[in-house]
Amino acid sequence: MPIFLHTRIRVSDLEKTISFYEPLGFSLKRRTPKSPAGNELVFLEIAGSSHLLEFCYSPDVKPVVQEDLMHTAIGYSDLIAKCDELEEKGYEIWPADWRKTFPEGRRMAFVTDPDGYEVELLER
Repeated sequence: MPIFLHTRIRVSDLEKTISFYEPLGFSLKRRTPKSPAGNELVFLEIAGSSHLLEFCYSPDVKPVVQEDLMHTAIGYSDLIAKCDELEEKGYEIWPADWRKTFPEGRRMAFVTDPDGYEVELLER
């Protein structure tokens, strides 16, 4: 049976990107300073999830992320508490009125990472 292992996204600054994703619940699993193709690779994980998020960096490539191209999604048991925590750390949660837009039921909000990738935050 196949297993979905990881998703790779190209980034412009590994340290900045890692710092952005850590408060979302990710931690560094491993780092490869030079892949066979010459890229620096970083793999992040969330405890309890087997799927990894891979960041690929090369000084020769500048990522250009089209709007609404793709997004990742992370589930939290209390989305309001998580978003309050992220806002205290300077994260911009959108849409701005997400608390009013999704007052009951399944709540959702978004943040945008340093390269423009969207991250959907879901209450699970």
